[in-house]
Amino acid sequence: ILNSGVISVLTTSHAPAIPTIPSRPCILAAPSRTFFLDLNCLSFMEMASTPRTVEEIFKDYSARRTAIVRALSQDVDEFYGLCDPDKENLCLYGHPNETWEVTLPAEEVPPELPEPALGINFARDGMNRRDWLSLVAVHSDSWLLSVAFYLGARLNRNERKRLFSMINDLPTVFEVVTERKPVKDKPTADSGSKSRGSTKRSSDGQVKGNPNPKFVDEGYEEDEDEHSETLCGSCGGNYNADEFWIGCDICERWFHGKCVKITPAKAESIKQYKCPSCSLRRGRP
Repeated sequence: ILNSGVISVLTTSHAPAIPTIPSRPCILAAPSRTFFLDLNCLSFMEMASTPRTVEEIFKDYSARRTAIVRALSQDVDEFYGLCDPDKENLCLYGHPNETWEVTLPAEEVPPELPEPALGINFARDGMNRRDWLSLVAVHSDSWLLSVAFYLGARLNRNERKRLFSMINDLPTVFEVVTERKPVKDKPTADSGSKSRGSTKRSSDGQVKGNPNPKFVDEGYEEDEDEHSETLCGSCGGNYNADEFWIGCDICERWFHGKCVKITPAKAESIKQYKCPSCSLRRGRP
């Protein structure tokens, strides 16, 4: 127990009670001594260390993702060797400290966190190595999302959207393993959809989409040039996926956010965006 990093805790009568677990001592055996630990205090410690905010959950997701990417890329030979088909059901875990592990699933039912795909080792020798790694990557992506949204169960609607947006800005494990490059959403001159951050806000403070949205399809490299001719209505510059753009609800032209002095944060609070030309035109008698 000591070698695995478990910390002994001494509780007092002043410690707040956690109602979710009956108060009873738990005996932790060590080679030379025995510790008595109040499970209420342990529950409090676990609750305090569990990621709760969007930023904390995203940090946890990023660390686990980094670990799995390393297992399937830098450490792929070691990972491949550990997934012996003759062993029992094995899982690939990514931990918050950016380490990975191939091991048996947790014995607790239900487990503390969602479990990754079970038995990834069984298909190893029956598939092409690259295809097998891709399959593990797909299941790992699914597991990473399930853990993130399990931890984010108490987030509200807008926080969940923000968390997913942050996650979606990173390449998936599958994309990294297969070296497949995602193409970001691109606005079009004839589209009524808004770029990220340019959503509309209703009177109750909830974020909602355009009343008549036309969504830009997501794709990969084959769709890369689909909307490459979109020009900024202010400077005439070409569309750049790395820059924030906003569309005018009146003339439906698109603009660099920097050209019209609109940031993604400011766009969130705009109910209906009018470009400078339309604002000037509507302001005349």
